[in-house]
Amino acid sequence: MKTNKFIWGIIVAFFATSCNFLESESPSAMDVEAVFKSPVLTGQAIAGVYDVFGGDRGYRNRLACSYAGLNTDIERGYKGQGRGEYNIYTITPVCSDLTNAEGKDAWGHFNVGIERCNKIIEGIEGYADLNDKQMSYYLGEAYFLRSFLYLEMVKLWGDVPARFESLEKNPEGAKTPKTNRNVIYEQLRVDLKKAAQYLPWSNACPGTALNKTDRPSKASALALLMRNDMFYAGKSIRPDSYMNGPVENVDANKCKELYEEVLSSFSEIMNGPGEDAKLLQDKDGISGFERVFRNVCADVNDYYNSEMIWEIPFNINSRGQVLQYNCPKSQDALKGLKNNTSGSTNSAVMIVPTLYYDFAEGDVRRDVTMAPFQWIYDTGTKFNKDADKVHAAFPSVNVAGKEKFLYQKMQNIAEFYAAKYRVEWMSRERQGNDDGVNFPIIRYADVLLMAAEATLGGITGAVPDNLHGVDGQKCFDRVRQRAGVATRELTMANIQEERKFEFAGEYIRKYDLMRWGILKPTLEAAHTRIENMNLHQDEFAGMNDTIYFKYKAANEYAYADGIKGFVIDSIYGLKKGEKGKPATYSAENGWTSKCIYAEEDGRFLSSSSYMLFDREHPENLNSRQLWPIFNVNLGSENLWNDYGYPN
Repeated sequence: MKTNKFIWGIIVAFFATSCNFLESESPSAMDVEAVFKSPVLTGQAIAGVYDVFGGDRGYRNRLACSYAGLNTDIERGYKGQGRGEYNIYTITPVCSDLTNAEGKDAWGHFNVGIERCNKIIEGIEGYADLNDKQMSYYLGEAYFLRSFLYLEMVKLWGDVPARFESLEKNPEGAKTPKTNRNVIYEQLRVDLKKAAQYLPWSNACPGTALNKTDRPSKASALALLMRNDMFYAGKSIRPDSYMNGPVENVDANKCKELYEEVLSSFSEIMNGPGEDAKLLQDKDGISGFERVFRNVCADVNDYYNSEMIWEIPFNINSRGQVLQYNCPKSQDALKGLKNNTSGSTNSAVMIVPTLYYDFAEGDVRRDVTMAPFQWIYDTGTKFNKDADKVHAAFPSVNVAGKEKFLYQKMQNIAEFYAAKYRVEWMSRERQGNDDGVNFPIIRYADVLLMAAEATLGGITGAVPDNLHGVDGQKCFDRVRQRAGVATRELTMANIQEERKFEFAGEYIRKYDLMRWGILKPTLEAAHTRIENMNLHQDEFAGMNDTIYFKYKAANEYAYADGIKGFVIDSIYGLKKGEKGKPATYSAENGWTSKCIYAEEDGRFLSSSSYMLFDREHPENLNSRQLWPIFNVNLGSENLWNDYGYPN
């Protein structure tokens, strides 16, 4: 369990936050040499880097909370009925949800963090004793954090200024213009290898970093290097050709070099102590896949009991709204649902319903990934106004006495929630929107699938020599076997599908589609499938608007003893081929029905109400893949917007 977390509650003496992150004057009067000869003060400086993750409109309540990474063919942002401009690819440089007049936004926070890393790296390399394991660790940590921040900036904005020196060392760095992202990818390759050199395996990390998923280790640096190289070897939109779609970042020979580095990094991780056992398996009747996310929700950050290789830490009940935005809705469930002290959740991420039909029969990931319900705690009034129907569905409840009880209310087809985070899986009571659940960045299943993809030569087919003999098929099969489904041939098409099933709801899919160069055709095809689903035609022919379901008791999810809890058990009519009513149907034995496709004022999946992008401007799927630099962050000749955005 996470207690006494490293980064919070520390007075950051060396780095007082400045309104202008480009100030070249030191923000502290402390002697730099004294700071970086002291492990305690250097640790406080490192804490100042982590502090940027908790900033408003950054990871705390934006990047980990549905404002980035959506929409895709499998995920949809629910804010404003999915019409948030950052979701449907109509974003502009003025977006109050993502920025404000003070520049407190992801761009500002990331640049603050990068500058702090620059100062730490220069300070440690200039003054510290690197024979001290703690100081050596801090140097690796600073290289790792700077690399992560830069990779996130490139992912969101494309070309950004490359500033790998502090402004104290190079005051002219404030004028650094936007830099070709390939230059940044190359520097990150160098820096992440340095990080891997200085960072030990998790079981040998010093001090408070020992065996913790929310502090980097050698495996973290190598895994992030794999991700960097997969992006670098892929495709991107470019300022001079973006309307024609993504282009390859590098030539075939460079791709082979990058994929070889991916396989080399994977081989090193796999041979690290305990690393190859991190793909969680079934235990105590719970699938290994479900355990991955139960552990996150329950604050399990013991490295060797978690699948996470690195995750962003947030302070319990103080900062971080990961679960608040990413769980099934718990409307009116205060003091009814287990751990739900603070009432409703924002629940801003929906799963595109066609995904339900793509999972193979028996794939345990489906029912962990998506929830067709929300939690309700009342006398059954939101289930049905008719007391007799409430009694038929919940016979053990004292309906006449208006007993309150906890139950799952079936949603319409357009509102199946992303469900990998759940309040009822927490190990503590959630006392506010800032629930403090960590945000996973990379886990072992991702490492396995990246390695499998690299053996194929990725989207370009530039197959590497595979000098380490990595068995891509075996890597691929391990992920599928854990999910409870049969092996498939390792092909690029199957890798693309597998990553869809494995990472839905984790803000990975959009950036996969971008690096594969298929975001636009994939989303256009997704809308065609949604139309067919809405009209029950083609692959969805013969389906009904109405489904039938019944409940079973599940008191373990109730907030306290004495509260009766119920979960949806049998569902009929949701699968293809299930027509009419179930054979055992009768209202008297608990079955109930719901029209999930339509209501009086229209159909839930109609093109006028359900959109993954602005269908009048499909060209935005190329030109608006990346965010613009927001107006508040512009203001000097070194920054400008490309891709048709105004400056």
